[in-house]
Amino acid sequence: MARIGVFICHCGENISATVDVEKVAAAAGKLSGVAYSIDYKYMCSDPGQSMIINAIKEQNLTGIVVASCSPRMHEGTFRKAAEKAGINPYLCEMANIREQCSWVHPRSEETTQKAIDIVRTIVEKVKKNTALNAIKVPITKTALVIGGGIAGIQSALDIANAGHKVILVEKSPSIGGHMSQLSETFPTLDCSQCILTPRMVEVAQHPNITLYTYAEVESVSGFVGNFEVKIRLKAKSVDFSKCTGCGTCWQKCPTKKIPNEFNAGLNTRTAIYTPFPQAVPNKPVIDRAHCTWFLKGKCGLCQKNCPAGAIDYDTQDEFIDVKVGAIVAATGYDIKHSDFFPEYGYGKHPDIIDGLQFERLASASGPTGGEIRRPSDGKVPETIVFVACAGSRDKAKGIEYCSKICCMYTAKHAMLYKHKHHEGKAYVFYMDIRAAGKNYDEFVRRAIEEDDVNYVRGRVSRIYEKNGKLIVLGVDTLLNAMPVTIEADMVVLATAVVANQESESLAQKLHISYDKHHFFAEAHPKLKPVETNTAGIMLAGACQGSKDIPDTVSQASASASKVLGLFSSDEMTREPVVAVVNRCAPPTFSTCTGCFLCEQVCPYHAIEREEIRDRRTGNLIKTVAKVNDGLCQGCGTCVALCRNKSIDLQGFSNEQMLAEVTALLNNPF
Repeated sequence: MARIGVFICHCGENISATVDVEKVAAAAGKLSGVAYSIDYKYMCSDPGQSMIINAIKEQNLTGIVVASCSPRMHEGTFRKAAEKAGINPYLCEMANIREQCSWVHPRSEETTQKAIDIVRTIVEKVKKNTALNAIKVPITKTALVIGGGIAGIQSALDIANAGHKVILVEKSPSIGGHMSQLSETFPTLDCSQCILTPRMVEVAQHPNITLYTYAEVESVSGFVGNFEVKIRLKAKSVDFSKCTGCGTCWQKCPTKKIPNEFNAGLNTRTAIYTPFPQAVPNKPVIDRAHCTWFLKGKCGLCQKNCPAGAIDYDTQDEFIDVKVGAIVAATGYDIKHSDFFPEYGYGKHPDIIDGLQFERLASASGPTGGEIRRPSDGKVPETIVFVACAGSRDKAKGIEYCSKICCMYTAKHAMLYKHKHHEGKAYVFYMDIRAAGKNYDEFVRRAIEEDDVNYVRGRVSRIYEKNGKLIVLGVDTLLNAMPVTIEADMVVLATAVVANQESESLAQKLHISYDKHHFFAEAHPKLKPVETNTAGIMLAGACQGSKDIPDTVSQASASASKVLGLFSSDEMTREPVVAVVNRCAPPTFSTCTGCFLCEQVCPYHAIEREEIRDRRTGNLIKTVAKVNDGLCQGCGTCVALCRNKSIDLQGFSNEQMLAEVTALLNNPF
């Protein structure tokens, strides 16, 4: 026979200000099956928990109901108290009389009655509760990091330095990401490569990190602690075990007109190449899409001239399968380029460039050796106009969000130009200055006050060429929308940060969510900012949304800490609130009819197929659904859509839900 204890919390005055808690406790004590009922000011406090533990032992309670706040707040607290007292923690339930009652109603008799009704429904549910046991999931203590930018590098190093194996996959020939393309970093103007290169080398030399460059993730299956990943190692056509990185091959390569991605298309590269001088690994790959040998079967100069005999045209893509316990997605971002803007000539003028191209012009490893020169004729520009919010915060272009980094790198670009060309004129058109980081606002003020950068508050409406000059038309909203016309030699657009082009495809492989702009979606913006709704998969860096280097590094370390928390034990304990397929007697063993509608709608791919065979003959009777409790997140979608009610959600079964509804309809008071 059920002996249920009901514990009503005042929550200070959060509940008692509008609910007569003593009356609720008295009413609960009269309910069938309730053996004990009491109210207390702070039930979640140590004295309150002790009260629950003592009552369970002294009153021989078989279940408890705590009427207080949301289960998201203290369900774990009260279930631990129940477990300490010797009863199964899943025989403890919470009745939410704060968010669902006291906070949304004034003090009245009706409010108190609603609280009583809520308590009554949960009491009836507890009567139908069964003891559940936490799910134990074994953990493979190897992490996969997808993306070799600063986010992936930081996350991989943090995990590896803690003693766990890491597999780092980067799609390009070298790690480094966008940070390797930068000249200096704000707000300190320190050399980007000087900061990044030691980290890149550390990754390559770390005994716990296996680095796969020029590689991509093909597929992901399994569940938290037990992911199975297929990785494609793209054919490099170069044997890295023989290659010395001497550079003879690309010096002899006759195909020299391929746009250089690392220099943002400002110059060209050869078909066999390393992306940049500090590349890791610092060995070349052959771009088969442009190589004459692969296109026409002719040439072969790189192979003929390689002193180490490292060129091998016959290599093919390889596929490897790895098992990992956690995944960190750190695939970075892209930017809108100048051809996105019809009002600025669709990028047809070579001297209208984006911010990344300006970084390469300012970099010592860039196409001009660090001299800021016009792409059109190589001359030093006397006047540069920087246009902030180019595409960002612009609903007409479908990018209503702020790209976050543009205000800062625009100020940096203007300062770099003035430092290199003291007599030059720099203008910045901006909407608002958003510089919220540490020393960020001071950095922008320095550009305005010390480096004599002219800031104009207003949008640029049009840019066109006239007599060899770029005519920039805008307004100054601080001067009553006065029209402004500037004759510039170069225009730099601070274009919007957007999601990586392959982000949607990767999200589908990982079975994680993404927003309408194709940035990966976190599980909760405040409470779980680096986790996804798929357990065991974390986010790091700008793949989740635009962010600067400090925020990226912080998030990468946060993701690594989540992975290390997962790896801290040999098994992971999971909540048993998962779906189960109802079983029945032989010979069918299941009420499932095998329609597999549940399989089609499960967002976590937790539905598997199980063959039911005759025990004597081995003949197939039918194929039914089976829930992988390692993958199931307890969302209940399969339960709602099962046509013959063969699936239940543990802790929220049809019987339990019916008991709650019946309690509301049959009011004994």
